[in-house]
Amino acid sequence: MKHMHYSALEAQKFDNEMVKGVTGRIAIGKNDGAPNFCMRIFTIDPGGCTPKHSHEWEHEILIHQGEGKLFKDGQYVDVKAGDIIFVPGNEEHQFKNESGAPLTFACLIPKGAPEL
Repeated sequence: MKHMHYSALEAQKFDNEMVKGVTGRIAIGKNDGAPNFCMRIFTIDPGGCTPKHSHEWEHEILIHQGEGKLFKDGQYVDVKAGDIIFVPGNEEHQFKNESGAPLTFACLIPKGAPEL
C-alpha cells in the first residue's frame, strides 16, 4: 500500500514550445505494482498549457485545484476544482491556465501508455 501527499512525489518540469509551465508527477504506477492503471498529478502554472494532442488511450481526470480551460470538441470550455472529465481515446485535447493561480489535476491512464 502507498500513502503520501502528492507534493512529496518526484516532480518533472515540462517547458518547451509545445508545453509551458507544467509539472508532472507519477502518483501510482508500475513501480508501485499497479497492474492496470497509472495515476498522474499535473500542475499547470499561470499562463501555462499542456500540448494540444490526441492518442489512442483514454483519460479520466479530476480537477483538484484552480480553474482553467479545456480544449474539447474544437473549442475551449471552462474547468474548475471539483470537475470530472472523461477524454476518450483519439480525441484532441489540451489544458490551459489563464488564471493567476496554479491548476492541479489528477489524471488516470491505462497500463501501456507512457506514464509521463
